[in-house]
This record gives sequence, C-alpha cells and structure tokens, in this order.
Amino acid sequence: MIPLISTGLGWPAVGLADRYRTTQHDFGGVGLLQTPSARMAPEGGFSFNANRTSPYSRYSISVQPLPWLEANIRYIAITNRKYGEAIAGDQSYKDKAIDAKFRLWQESYWLPQIALGFRDMGGTGLFSSEFVVANKRFYDLDLSLGLAWGYIGNRGDVSNPLAEIGLRDEGRAGSTGEVGGEFNTSAFFSGPVGIFGGVEYQTPWDRLRLKAELDGNDYKSEPQANNQDQDSSVNLAAVFRLSQGIDLTAGWERGNTAMFGISFSTNLKSGPLPPKVLDPAPEPRRALPAGVTASQVDWQDVSNRLHDNAGFAVEEIAIKDREVIVTGNQTTYREEAKGLGRASRVLDNSLGEGSYDWYTLVNKPRGMETSESSIRPDRLRALEENRLTLEQMRRATVMATPSIVSKDVVHSETLDKFDIGLSLGYNQNVGGPDGFILYQFLARVSSEYRFSRNQWVHGSVGADLINNFDKFKYDAPSKLPRVRTNVREYLTSSDIVLEHLQYTQTQRIGSDLYAMGYAGVLESMFGGVGGELLLRPHGSDWAIGVDANWVRQRGFRQDFSFRDYSTWTGHMTGYLQTDIYDVLARGSVGRYLAGDYGATLELSRRFNNGIIVGAWATRTDVPSEDFGEGSFDKGIYFTFPFDAFFARSSKSYGSIAWNPLTRDGGARLSRFYQLYDMTETRNTDRFNRGFGQLMK
Repeated sequence: MIPLISTGLGWPAVGLADRYRTTQHDFGGVGLLQTPSARMAPEGGFSFNANRTSPYSRYSISVQPLPWLEANIRYIAITNRKYGEAIAGDQSYKDKAIDAKFRLWQESYWLPQIALGFRDMGGTGLFSSEFVVANKRFYDLDLSLGLAWGYIGNRGDVSNPLAEIGLRDEGRAGSTGEVGGEFNTSAFFSGPVGIFGGVEYQTPWDRLRLKAELDGNDYKSEPQANNQDQDSSVNLAAVFRLSQGIDLTAGWERGNTAMFGISFSTNLKSGPLPPKVLDPAPEPRRALPAGVTASQVDWQDVSNRLHDNAGFAVEEIAIKDREVIVTGNQTTYREEAKGLGRASRVLDNSLGEGSYDWYTLVNKPRGMETSESSIRPDRLRALEENRLTLEQMRRATVMATPSIVSKDVVHSETLDKFDIGLSLGYNQNVGGPDGFILYQFLARVSSEYRFSRNQWVHGSVGADLINNFDKFKYDAPSKLPRVRTNVREYLTSSDIVLEHLQYTQTQRIGSDLYAMGYAGVLESMFGGVGGELLLRPHGSDWAIGVDANWVRQRGFRQDFSFRDYSTWTGHMTGYLQTDIYDVLARGSVGRYLAGDYGATLELSRRFNNGIIVGAWATRTDVPSEDFGEGSFDKGIYFTFPFDAFFARSSKSYGSIAWNPLTRDGGARLSRFYQLYDMTETRNTDRFNRGFGQLMK
C-alpha cells in the first residue's frame, strides 16, 4: 500500500543508499536528537540545520571534508538570557562553538562502527562534551550506545574510569570563561560519565524516519544557571524528507518540550553540476587536408576559434620544426585537459593530417609562463576512434615547465586592454550582539586596464543597495591597535565605497621563481605597497613564498583618505600538497597587522568538482586576555566555482568565510592576488585528475 501512496503523490522511490541516509541531530552533525551517533555523512556531505527546543534556538553547519572526519560550527541563541544592556540591550545571548567527530572503526559484519567526538571544543565551553559512541545496523534499525563526559553526560550514570586511575578529575570545570576560544584540554574527559544511546528506525515509507533516544543529560547543570525540568530522559522524534536534501523534524524532548527543526543538505563532492548547455560543442571533425604549410593557414581565424571554442586567449602562435606552439591563457575551463583537447581539434581542423607532429599550449597567466602541455594529433585521432585508451593517451601527453626555444612566430594577438563589469557584492557580520546576521548587498562595478600582459590596474567600487546596519552599534573592546575591530565604522560610514584600486606587475624571473609587486588601495581597510616571491618547481608538491608590505590604515569612508596608523607586515609561507585526500597544507610565519608576530596553519580539501573546504588558525605573541573573546584567530571557509551554479563554464570562484569573532590579533592583510593561485597550472596532479575531460 505504501508504494502505491508514494506513486500517487508523485514521489519517486529512493535507492537503498538514500533509504539509509544519515540525519542530523539538534546540535548539528549526524545523530539522533540531543545525542550524536557514530555514523558519518557521505564524504563531501554538507548540511545547514536550524531547530528550536525552548529555551534554545540552534543554527549549525555540518560538513564531512574527509570520510572519517565530521566538523560542525554552531550558534545557539539562549533566548531567556541576555547579552547584557551594556553590550546589546535586549538581544538574547549567542553562544558560538566548533565540534569535531572522528571515526575510529568502520562497521563490519560483526563489529559496530565506533567514533570519538568533541562538542564545543573551541568555544566558550558552555555546552562542552566528549564522547565515545558505537553504532550497529540491523536492517532498518540503527542502534547507538555511548559514554559521554560533560554536557551530554551530565546525569553522571557511572564514575569516571579515568579519574579512578588518576588521569582525570572527578569534577569538571565549567566554561572556559568570558574569553573562550581555547581548546580546554585540561577539562577533556573529566567529571562524571553519562550513558546515552537510542535507535533510528527507517519505516517502510522511505520518507519517514523515527527516532528514540536515552538522553545522558539531566538538565540540572545547564549553562548560566538556566536549569530545565526533565519529566523523562527518553526523547522521541519523527523525520520527514520533504524533498531531496530537505528534512523536517518534530520531536518531544525532556518529556515536556516540543522540538521542531529543518535541515538542508547537499554533497560538495558528488553533487550534480548543471549541464553546460551554454558552452559551445567541441568542433566537429572536418576532412583533413594533407601537406598544409604555415603560409596557407588563416591564423587569425585559428586564434578566434581557440578563444571561442577552447577558451584559450591567444598571445602568439609559433612554429618550431614540426611543432605548433600556442602561447596564452585558459580563461574558460577549470580543467586544463578540456581546453587542451578542444584546442587540438581546432588546430587539427585547420592544419590537416601529417603537417605537424605536436601541438603545444603554453600557459602564460598574467604574463608568466607556468607550464606547457603537448599532445600528438595522431594519438588524439586514435583516441577518438577507440584505437587508444585514455590511460595510453595520458602517457603520450607531455606536461613540462616552459623553456626558451627558437621558433618562428606566425601570429601575434593584440592585447585587449580594458574590461569592465557589474556584479552583486555582499558583506555580513554574523553572531554579534547587535543581531544574529547583519548584512549588506552592494552593486559592484569592477574594471581593469592592462598596460601589458604583466602590468595592470584593477579597481572596484561598491554602492549600497540594502542593509540592516542601522542595528550595528557595538564596538568590541581591544587592547591592540584597531586594525580590524573598526569594522562597524567601515561598513556604516558611506553608501559608496572604493573597495580596491591596485597597480600590479608580475614577472617570471627563473625557471621556477615568480615575482609580483603591487601598490594602491589593497583592501577595504588598508592601502600601501608590497611584493611577493614564490618558488614553485613544476610538478612538485611543495612551494615556498614570501611577501612583504608597508601599509597605512584607510579612512572609514573608504575613499582616498587615510588614518595615522601604518605598519610593516609580511610572511614566509610554505605550501604542501599532501597525498591525504588532496589536502593542501599552508603554514605561514611573520608579522601581522597589529604588529604581533606568530604563525598561521591552514588546511583545505579540494574536491574534483572544484569546491574547496578549508580552515585556518593563527597564534601570535598576543596573550589570550589581550586578544579578547576567542583567544586566537580561527575560522573556516568554502570556495565555490561559479560554474557549479550556471549552465556556462567559468574559471571564476566565490568564497564564503566564517570567522566566529573579528579581533585585532592575528589579522592578515587581505591581498587581492596570490602567486600560488596564479601559478596553479604547475600542479600536474590536478591536470591528471582532470584528464578525463580531454574529449568533452
């Protein structure tokens, strides 16, 4: 009967993998209601969750960057407690937190899945907890059982075994204090231990999931003396899948309180990209003439087609013996191999069979040769006719560092000197005492004038469209030079702002060495002069860069005025592309904008579809009490390729960063260009991963 009902409502049946999908718990992350489970979302899983269980409203983002790692960021509005009149008047108290869960053992036929987790590990510690939990599935029943220290286990069902052997205290310290932000490792696994667990039942109706759990918390030790009555330690809920990626949850918790929630989920790794229906189709094969000479070719037509069909902006085309060398820059396709395959067909259609043995594309972004890829046209035709495998084709394709060779230039393209465009801009301040989200939408005009291919001026002007910054009243206290905490003044002082106006010059000064110099209005709060050097061997997993800058603080109206504060800032940065799930590690040491010295560690995971998930943390010589709330600078970010949303290919990206607090310690200059990003085509591993796009 159930399948008939589903069909009658027009709801498609779901596969087994979706039927046993993971669901989110109240705090964000895979679990039941108040408690987590050992389950992990699929690799690349991403969820935004919102729910209400009086007196708490919770908002969280959960992401699965690695198969064995779940990470969460969360805001909790404690609606019956205030920030305080001196700070925010009647605004409710907002607590910020970061969680992590690690899979220790994957479920087998006989053994359960086991995970170790930390809740509120880097926030104020109001809801901090550590737990070990196991899960075992029996068809449609998924059972969980765990032990928790801290908030999840506040009922204290058993004594702490670590305390009995002297490794931890019987009691547990409260929050990490007003400053917060530190990893309060001294409190980890201390205090009494609570037992929690439950069952998740997938009903015969694929869209309905039922949950029941034994809560390990008795709500007698709630943060800020906000204790709650608990009539029952059993919580119940139903999860209804409204549509693909949207879950609605209704529950009954503490035996006396209703819970309502919604989760939006997608997959950053395997989520479908829109078909590129607005891209031109690869050039169809033409009858190939033989014996075509360079003088018989309409090179301007070839250049135009390379740009329009292969996305390759040509600088020059040259001949060396039986090799055609095209120098320029890929402007359209994220996967270099896709542009290479399309360009080779354009050249083949123009030059004919047997005229040349190699086609070479030299990548020269911003006037810097970074790499060259060479392909044999006869092998490409063999691949198209299924006489060659893709793996054999890759072995016949050469990736190398560009070299200076004697060649005959047959065509040079005139530099397109000026660009201008209109886009939508967005600014925000999240989780502050003046309001959960303070936002601004801008109309942005960006333009660029090129003196040469490696010398240009870029600028952008933003005009306010709509905002709620009238609520933005609070300036956080600071014991350091106010290099970032003046954010309110910068966001509210003018409706039209000069966001960026910078002269930049680049140069390749050695086989593996690149340089960049720049001057002007460098970002929203600082202008000045600076430079960067980058050593990046072709095809290597590592690179080293150094930047140095003298900057002066801009006026609040973001025009051409400047304030009195100026400083030197700069860093030495090491880059390592690891073999661990394609994680890029960046480590920097140097001087920050407030004059403090320290280091930043940044880790990011790039999925094959171009989406990047990253996190950073900065520690400097500023003591936690001087840094202020948060203790040290940290945050996460997501970078999305624009063609993940549109029907046309693009190399453009947009980023969304989450920084729990804006403070002055550990503040870095927000440089508009980075040599590491500009030399990305030296990454042969990325070329190899995208080689399957050669025939697209």
